[in-house]
Amino acid sequence: MVVETADFETLIRGRNLYSEEEANELFVSKLTIFDYLKKLREDARPARTSFQRVDDMIEEAGVEPFSEFNEDLVKYKFFSDIQKDGSQGPDAIFGLEKPLMKLVEFIKAAALGFSLEKRMILLHGPVGSSKSTIARLLKGGMEAYSWTNPIYTFEWQNLGNIELEDGKKLSDFECQMHEDPIKLLDRKMRFEVIKGINENNFEKKDGPMKYKLKPDWGLCIHCEDVYSRLMKHYKGDWEKVVEHIVVKRFFLSEARRIGISSFLPKDEKNQDSTELTGNVNYRNLAVIGDESDPRAFNLSGEFCKGNRGLFEVVEELKLETAFLYDFLTASQEKRIKPKNFALIPVDLIILGHTNHADFVKLQNDQFMEAFRDRTERIDIPYNTKLKHEEAIYCRDYNIKTVAKHIAPFTIKIPSIWAILSRLEEPKELKSGTMTLIQKLKLYNGEKLTKFGEEIVKKLHEDAINEGMEGISPRFIQDAVAYAAASEEEKECVNPFMVLRKIKDRMVVHGNLISQEQQANLRKYLEIAEDEYAQMAVEHVELAISSNEDELTQLCNEYIKNITAYSFKEKIRERVTRRDAEPDERLMRAIEEKIDIAENQKDEFRGQILKYIGGLAAAGNTFDFKKDEQLKKALSKHLFESRKDKLKLDQLFKGTVDKHEQEKIDVAKKRLIENFGYCDVCSTNVLNYVANIMRKGDIVKK
Repeated sequence: MVVETADFETLIRGRNLYSEEEANELFVSKLTIFDYLKKLREDARPARTSFQRVDDMIEEAGVEPFSEFNEDLVKYKFFSDIQKDGSQGPDAIFGLEKPLMKLVEFIKAAALGFSLEKRMILLHGPVGSSKSTIARLLKGGMEAYSWTNPIYTFEWQNLGNIELEDGKKLSDFECQMHEDPIKLLDRKMRFEVIKGINENNFEKKDGPMKYKLKPDWGLCIHCEDVYSRLMKHYKGDWEKVVEHIVVKRFFLSEARRIGISSFLPKDEKNQDSTELTGNVNYRNLAVIGDESDPRAFNLSGEFCKGNRGLFEVVEELKLETAFLYDFLTASQEKRIKPKNFALIPVDLIILGHTNHADFVKLQNDQFMEAFRDRTERIDIPYNTKLKHEEAIYCRDYNIKTVAKHIAPFTIKIPSIWAILSRLEEPKELKSGTMTLIQKLKLYNGEKLTKFGEEIVKKLHEDAINEGMEGISPRFIQDAVAYAAASEEEKECVNPFMVLRKIKDRMVVHGNLISQEQQANLRKYLEIAEDEYAQMAVEHVELAISSNEDELTQLCNEYIKNITAYSFKEKIRERVTRRDAEPDERLMRAIEEKIDIAENQKDEFRGQILKYIGGLAAAGNTFDFKKDEQLKKALSKHLFESRKDKLKLDQLFKGTVDKHEQEKIDVAKKRLIENFGYCDVCSTNVLNYVANIMRKGDIVKK
C-alpha cells in the first residue's frame, strides 16, 4: 500500500514521545543535594559504579541456562541484541557463550569491588571475531540503561555574584566529568551518610541488595577549585556552599561524549597524552594567565569524557608503549594525571581490543610487564559451530534483505568451508579414525554412529586455541554479497554462485598470502562441495521417494522384521504363507543408508523397539516421520529401489519424454513445497544430481 505524504504528517505531527510526567522526570526536574541523599536512602542504585551498572544491565536482559556436551553453560540475552519485535538485531552475537561468560564473570567480580575493578579488559582475537560488536553492544546498552535507571550529576549556579580575592568572578557550569553529587560531602560526613544509606538499603529490606556504596572522594579540578573558593568565601559554612548546587539527571551518550568515549591509535608523531587527560584552554589562559589554574584547563580528554561509563580503545596495542603509561594509574589507582594538576579520580571501564599479532608483540615486550599485569585478557575466537556461523549470514541475507530467492544450502556450504578453516585437525585424523568434517559435525551437535558426545570434550582439550585462526566472517559476507548482486542469475542465488565468488576472491584476498594456506583452503572447499553433493542428492531422494504410503509400508515391514529378529521369531510370508527367517538383507539395506555398522545393528534395532515400547506404554503410537535418522534411511532405500524408474539422466541429455517429465514435475513440486526451492533452483538441483548419477559420483556419508 502506498502511503500519502499527508498520512505521514498525520502520523508524525502532534505526537509527544513522553507524557508530561515523564518529560519532567527526564528533562526538567532538579533536586537539591538533600533531595538526592533522600533518594539514595530509599534506593542506592543511582550511585552505583560503572561496573555495577553494566552488571545490572546484562542481568536485566535475562539469562538462559543450557547444557551442551555434558557442560552447564549460560546464554546472556543481552548479547543477542533483541529488538522490540523480538527479532535479533544487527549486533546479535551467535555462539561464543564461553568467552561471553568469562567476560560477564569478570564484570560481576569487578562490580563487587574486588581487585578486578582495577583491571583493564582486553578483548583478544582474530579480525572479524565480534570484538568491536561486543564493545558496541556494551556502549549502546549503557546508553539505553541510563534512560531507564537514573544517574545524577550536578551543576554550579548563581556564581556570578561571588567576588573572589583576585577580583575575578566565577561562571555557572555543569561538572565536566559528571561526578556523583555525593562527592560534595566532606570525608567525615560522607562516611556517616554512606553508612546510613547502606544500612537502610541492606538491613531493612526483604533480601539484601547486590552492592554497597563505598566511600570515595575527590572532585574534578574545576569543581574542587570552586568548592574550595566558596568554602573560603562562606567561612566554612557547607550548607551555603551547596545552595549553589543543583542536582540533575543526565544520560550517557557516545555521540555527545558523555560517559562513553573512545580512542583510536594514530601515528607516533600525532599521539599526545593530552587526548586522554585534557589540555590548556588558551582562550581562558589569556584571561587567567596561569596554566596551573583549573579555570585555564579543559577536561576534554577521553578519560574525562568516559567518566562514570566506558572508555573504548580501538586496536589498543597499536598505541606506542609510552602512550600506554597513562592507562596504568587510570586502571589500578582509578586516578588520572592532567598536566600541572594533582591526580583526580575516575570511575570508568577501560575496554580495549586487539588482534593476535599485536598481542604477541605485547607478550614479548619486557617493558610492558606492568601493563600486562593490569590487563584481563578475554579471548574472542571465531565460531566453531556450524549452526552459529549460518545464523550470522542468515541474519544478513534473507528474504527481507535480498531481492532474489536464496536457494537451500546457499549459506550452509560457505559456512562449512569457513568452519573447516578454523578447526585444528584431530589427532584421530592421523590414525584415520576421524575426519575434519566429522569433527565439524560433532561440534555442531550432530549424532555420528562412530563417535559419542563424550569425545567432544577431549577434542576441545586437544585444541585450546581453536578458532583463533581461519577465514573471517567478512570474507563469506562479501562472497555472498557479490553473488547476490551478480547478473548471472536474475531470480535466485544458489550455492554454485557463492562458491565461484569464493574461488575468485581467494586469489586476490589480502589475508590469504601463504601458498600452504591457499592449498588448505582449496582442500576445505572440496570437502564443502562434497557435502553439498550429498545434501543435494538427499533432497532429490526425499522428493522422489516421499510417497508417505510407500514409506509407511516400508517402515512397517522393517519394524516387523527387527521385532522378529530381536525376539528370535519367524515371519509369515504374505504370498507363500510359510514361516521364514527375518529378512536380514532388507534390514541391512536400510541400516547401511545411515552408516549403522554390522557390529552396531543389534544395539540400533534394540533402541528402536525400546522407543516404540515406551510410546505404547504411554498410549502413543510410533511415527517414523519424527525420527529423522530412520526417515532418512527409509527414504534412501526407497529411492535406491526406484531410481531407475525415474530416469534423471534424461535431464542431463536434454531429452525427457512426456511420462518422465510428469515424474520430474512431481519431484520439482515437492522440492519447492517441502524444501524451499524455487522453480529455477529446483531445476538446477535436479540437473546437478542427474549429472552426479550419470557419472556415478554419489558419495556415501
